[in-house]
Amino acid sequence: MTILFYDLVGRDTARPFSPHCWKIAMALAHKGLDHRSVPTRFLEVAEIEGGAPKTIPVIRDGDKVVSDSFAIALYLDEAYPERPTLFGGKGGEALARFVERWTQTIVHPYLGVTALTALHSMQDQANAAYFRQSREARYGKSLEDVTVARDAGLGAFRASLEPLRSMLSYQPWIGGNGPLFADYILFGAFQWVRIATSYKVLDEADPIADWFERCLDLHNGKGRGVAAAV
Repeated sequence: MTILFYDLVGRDTARPFSPHCWKIAMALAHKGLDHRSVPTRFLEVAEIEGGAPKTIPVIRDGDKVVSDSFAIALYLDEAYPERPTLFGGKGGEALARFVERWTQTIVHPYLGVTALTALHSMQDQANAAYFRQSREARYGKSLEDVTVARDAGLGAFRASLEPLRSMLSYQPWIGGNGPLFADYILFGAFQWVRIATSYKVLDEADPIADWFERCLDLHNGKGRGVAAAV
């Protein structure tokens, strides 16, 4: 049975951008599961599956509807244990939970600032108005005033990634010898910015940039299926 995957898009339905949805796009590819993406804009999220889910991503697998990227990944590993694992056991689940929290609290705040005006420009008129109103309420200033701070914060952001940079000198993936859901969590964050803006958040010589390029190549180049912003 084909899994329905509700994926966040803007004006162009061929350019899904959500970091959380990209985690699941990669997880589904990792598991080799048949699925059909359902392009969904911000203002359509409330209509998904009768309005029960409040956030995206969401999947429907037969009679089962699951929302929240981590919950979806756990479900996929439990429902399809014969397919390649996303966690490699309970230890991998705990690792992925740490990576999720680290990404949300350290990585996403800066990347969100970096891509904010670009993400706004990706929306159609109605969704652009929603995006501006909701984000300006969150930040307490205009989108443009938020994004202008990215240059000043770039050095500190790159420095904050040093633990990951150091870890990659010991092993090729966050998951060890091969990628796991922990890798897809962080990949989703950098893919978010790659699709939205051409602003370079990583130096090309950074080992993290090499890791990200290898992530883009996974699963027959799944991540490269959406071109980088120019």
